[in-house]
Amino acid sequence: MTTETTMRAVSQQTLGGPEVLVVVDQPRPEPRTNEILVRVRAASVNPTDWKHRETGGFVGKPPFVLGWDLSGVVESVGIGVARFAPGDEVFGMLSYPFGHGAHADYVSAPAAWFAPKPASLDHVQAAALPLVSLTAWQALAENADIQPGQRVLIHAAAGGVGHVAVQIAKARGAYVIGTASAGKHDFLRELGVDEPIDYREVDFAEAVRDVDVVLDTIGGDYSTRSLRTLRPGGIVVSILPVGSSDFFREADELGVRALRMLVDSSRHDLVAITDLVEQGALRATIADVFPLEQAAEAHRRGETGRTSGKMVLTTG
Repeated sequence: MTTETTMRAVSQQTLGGPEVLVVVDQPRPEPRTNEILVRVRAASVNPTDWKHRETGGFVGKPPFVLGWDLSGVVESVGIGVARFAPGDEVFGMLSYPFGHGAHADYVSAPAAWFAPKPASLDHVQAAALPLVSLTAWQALAENADIQPGQRVLIHAAAGGVGHVAVQIAKARGAYVIGTASAGKHDFLRELGVDEPIDYREVDFAEAVRDVDVVLDTIGGDYSTRSLRTLRPGGIVVSILPVGSSDFFREADELGVRALRMLVDSSRHDLVAITDLVEQGALRATIADVFPLEQAAEAHRRGETGRTSGKMVLTTG
């Protein structure tokens, strides 16, 4: 049973399937200098969560608490914090990959990683945005600098990052081509995709040409194959930070650009994302909502690859 000095958290003692996830009591953190203690109201579940649950990934051996993005209420502030006060509603992303821990009742983290929650969103909607929207914004707006009228190809356009990336690209005036299974094409059109591609029936590398920007959210050979769709000077941005060196070699040979990136916590970018939200240009689609105790079920559903949008955990 939790007390004023403890909290619930979804943890694991070993690597493996969703069944390794258990809710445990842990000491409640206290904010250090320049940190805020946030009472988590909702936290999203992303593919990186189940990948780390199974392999350890960047975070190493368990036990650990997963989760990177959240929305909640400031409980207390550490020395030096002037931007927030207890009672403020905030959303943000813990530093990726080593800041994990959002799947818990409380999180203590640097105030610089948070921004005021968009007023038009509830905590579930807000929690679904930070990781995917920061990834998409940094890939498309900052690294690719997409401009009105450019042609943008987004892989897995119905997924967590993908469906947000579509909206960001459309808000910046791009023509958007999106890959997804045929059953998700109506969803893509609702998002604003101009040209859906059924990756199961069509080889995008043969069907798509004269693209200015490609966002690869899948990895494997997708990045390298995407190079062939670009016009001279175009760019493929991969959010998978490691992969074959052929990606860069072939880009040089074709006269195009290749980039790998990892998402970074940024209040400045969260404010830009909030502006899009408040303009009505950006919303996260919620696939399902689970209480914290059902984190394992959220992982099981996510791993099917059949969901459109985001899954969110709530703390009650």
